[in-house]
Amino acid sequence: MSGGDNLEFEIRPNPAPVGDAERAALLANPGFGRIFTDHMVTIRYADGKGWYEPRVEARAPIPMDPASAVLHYAQEIFEGLKAYTLPDGGVAMFRPDANAARFAQSAQRMAMPPLPVEMFLQSLHEIIEIDRSWLPTSDEGSLYLRPFAYASEVFLGVRPSMEYLYLVIASPVGPYFSGGVKPVSVWVTPDYTRAAPGGTGAAKCGGNYAAGLSAQAEAIENGCDQVVYLDAIERKYIDELGGMNVFFVLDDGSLVTPPLTGTILPGITRDSVIKLAERAGRKVEERPVSLDEWRTGSASGRIREAFACGTAAVITPIGKVRSAADEFVIADGGTGEVTAELRKQLVDIQRGRADDPFGWVHRVL
Repeated sequence: MSGGDNLEFEIRPNPAPVGDAERAALLANPGFGRIFTDHMVTIRYADGKGWYEPRVEARAPIPMDPASAVLHYAQEIFEGLKAYTLPDGGVAMFRPDANAARFAQSAQRMAMPPLPVEMFLQSLHEIIEIDRSWLPTSDEGSLYLRPFAYASEVFLGVRPSMEYLYLVIASPVGPYFSGGVKPVSVWVTPDYTRAAPGGTGAAKCGGNYAAGLSAQAEAIENGCDQVVYLDAIERKYIDELGGMNVFFVLDDGSLVTPPLTGTILPGITRDSVIKLAERAGRKVEERPVSLDEWRTGSASGRIREAFACGTAAVITPIGKVRSAADEFVIADGGTGEVTAELRKQLVDIQRGRADDPFGWVHRVL
């Protein structure tokens, strides 16, 4: 096949799919990222040939040579997005075009070939259509889609790989945090930073997350759910959480969030929150917020609420901030009014329960 944007996918149905009864039992309480559907998508890339051999096939282990480049130099990127069951029984994704664009930007930063947008979207359609029966129908349930690509060339030289494998796997999920939506506590790490200017902070690559695991373990050791990072230069300003962006709600109803300067991930949920708030008439300011401002603002009432946002957790209120020096509470440790309002608006659009003035909902079935 050619390496053009529109490839015809070869469909190889799983000869031994999970049975209806077993699947129903799994979907009753899927958790997050623990169970997977029957199929996966694969597309190969070779330098000079482009993308080729697009397939939908049975989900299975990937044969890999010990000298595969990704195992040594970590050329890898990924995305995360969800498919939802609509009130009319149909299925839709939320802003997959934005995921496609970010996937291409991540590829560029990691010296990898970008996957054309239409090919990215088509790959998602293919796995949703063949694994439609795996979509949860519960209020907080969805089908989490994980597109990713990695350097597959068998070669130990330090240079960009000349071969890549792109895959999509799917996982039925419930709420990201066990116990559902409730305020989380965050730990301000004194030792670790997430990214520095000129680094890979704006790319969605596995190395960023691997580098954050020690900081997340530190947060748990200190009785917190998530880690929050300060900037790498002054160790003063809030960057983002381990896997989510952060917002602050002021006493005048306006929102503040750290700016996209290349050190934090340009979250699609973050962008959606900004657009929703502005449409409702709220002022949204993108500027640095110091830990000291967060602390004193919470004490004075200037900062009324704080929340984290991302694809997996959507919008999650932050109830407590703990650091090596002290700890303080936001919104009396509960869920603030603006946080709850924005979450409901966003989730209702995602699930087809409210009008979509932005054209975000991408119907598949």
